[in-house]
Amino acid sequence: MAPGADKKVTGLVAATFTPLTPQGEINLAEIGPYIDYLTQKQGVNNIFVNGTTGESMSLSVAERKSVAQEWCQKAKGKLDQVIVHVGCLSLKDSQELARHAEEIGASGISVIAPSFFKPKTADVLKRFLQEVASAAPSLPCYYYHIPSMTGVNVLGRDVLEDIEKLIPSFRGVKFSGNDLLDFGQCVSRSQPDWSVLYGVDEQLLAALVMGADGAVGSTYNYMGCHANELISAFKKGDLAHARKIQFKVQEFISSAIKLGFDVGVNKQLMCELSGLRLGPPRLPVMPCPQAQALSIAQKYHSIFPSH
Repeated sequence: MAPGADKKVTGLVAATFTPLTPQGEINLAEIGPYIDYLTQKQGVNNIFVNGTTGESMSLSVAERKSVAQEWCQKAKGKLDQVIVHVGCLSLKDSQELARHAEEIGASGISVIAPSFFKPKTADVLKRFLQEVASAAPSLPCYYYHIPSMTGVNVLGRDVLEDIEKLIPSFRGVKFSGNDLLDFGQCVSRSQPDWSVLYGVDEQLLAALVMGADGAVGSTYNYMGCHANELISAFKKGDLAHARKIQFKVQEFISSAIKLGFDVGVNKQLMCELSGLRLGPPRLPVMPCPQAQALSIAQKYHSIFPSH
């Protein structure tokens, strides 16, 4: 079993960007420095690889394997958990990536709902997850719930209901949706050894109050230090301080949204704030003009002046 695979995921998980060269090819050389930046500058010790932020659906299976393998190799001794997202439109591709994740020592796998031929019910979606999880039976399996991207509007709570009977390795959900009613029911229906991780960074505090074990998000790549401070304040019962940080995060994200805050913009912003060379996004995601990223970076520094 991989390191951390038997350990419950808590705290922050950075949804990593996939480094590309200026020509749009995978750039594995940037992954080592990326890990050092996360651990040393942001205090983030868990990662979620090849997710939405990582442009997984724009990468080939071979590319996703090479990226996941490099993250797992470079993470040894530095990160607690490397969760690899293996969801694809094709069940066979998802199973291939799940087997590969097990071989390279990932801490767990996560699976998104297929989004072209969509599962129409929770039972169908559970069957898909079961088939993928069975390809990597030793790895914890997490359902990745993100209806805004998949268009699969099945309630998370319905997916979680009795899923442990189908999938013995099931260990929780990455819930990237605004429906706190559904999220709360996911928390209340979860098993003690599951991790219910929230994925809407600007609503982290609300999710913590509802019982989230941790959070997965793109902004934790460069705002992890602030989110860690928020979580710490919440745990101490200092809600006033936790709210103060959450409101700052909301101010930043809402201003970024006005400037078109998509994966391409977010990736360029990460480059500006971290100094890492992550390259452009891949079409159909458009690259972000540097002036736009600089404007958002300036807003960040005005809200968080010490960073």
